[in-house]
Amino acid sequence: MPNTKSVLNSLQVPRLELLSHPLFSKQGVSVAVLRLDQIHPTIHGNKWFKLKRNLADLRARGRRRVLSFGGAYSNHLYALAAAGKAFGFETIGVIRGEIVEPLNPVLAFASAQGMQLVPLSRADYRLKESAEVIARLRARFGDVEIIPEGGSNLLAVEGCAEIADYLDWSFFDAAAEQAGVEPCSRVVALSCGTATTLAGLVHGLESTGEVSGSMPQVCGVAVLRAEGYLLSEVAKWVNLAGAEARSDGPLRRTRITWGIDERYHFGGYARRSEELTAFTHQFESITGVPLEPVYTGKLFFALCDQIANGEYARGTQIIALHTGGVVR
Repeated sequence: MPNTKSVLNSLQVPRLELLSHPLFSKQGVSVAVLRLDQIHPTIHGNKWFKLKRNLADLRARGRRRVLSFGGAYSNHLYALAAAGKAFGFETIGVIRGEIVEPLNPVLAFASAQGMQLVPLSRADYRLKESAEVIARLRARFGDVEIIPEGGSNLLAVEGCAEIADYLDWSFFDAAAEQAGVEPCSRVVALSCGTATTLAGLVHGLESTGEVSGSMPQVCGVAVLRAEGYLLSEVAKWVNLAGAEARSDGPLRRTRITWGIDERYHFGGYARRSEELTAFTHQFESITGVPLEPVYTGKLFFALCDQIANGEYARGTQIIALHTGGVVR
């Protein structure tokens, strides 16, 4: 059996890294990246925070088989497969559409970790949460635990709330003093595919009990084209998480300003352009931070465009979450 304690001990505390970029210096904006991508070689980024409480819940209930959903390049299934091997779970990945041979790097990795890959027609995939499709899956795979696509459930939101603990704004103090720029506001920026991480972050910040004036604004960048959908998802999960917290005792609430920018999806999920590809290569060459085009590429493209257009005042301090993902 895998040594769970050894795996947990191998997880690294996410570190903040100040980014040096001529655009940031010109506009008087400080940007740091929280390297969630470096906490573990395979179970990394926001995916670890989404999975950690789900896995603990499964272990506590003695469950050993878990099924989830994703596309052919799903970072969620990649991390779930790695976690399954590390923690001794049997994993089943239901893939949208056909499974093309030879397998792409994401599915090849998942298969190598022991994940059983199962194709589901695109028509059925759209109905994956329906009672009929779930019943068919349970008839085939038995009494399997099902985690939603992207790992998006209340346990995931509660896990992502822990990310708030790593937002250390004193990290900027020395740089602000050296630059002679007076700090004026704080922003946390992240890419959003399901908005579970953003909801968890808002929940985590609300749970700290700090005064609202010291709290950062949380800004999401939508990576898919679905007007208004992510906004409603965040509201739903924040309300559910808050209700769950209050059921166990009083929760001191604070006012968190959050929003999602829907201008930078580049046509839809996993869509890209030559402009985005060129940007990710250039940004990495300047900062040394690796980006992939599905999530982090769109996040930093949005940030750079917003900063260049003066959407952030001089003295703004931004922590961008590097949520991991497979660079390809």
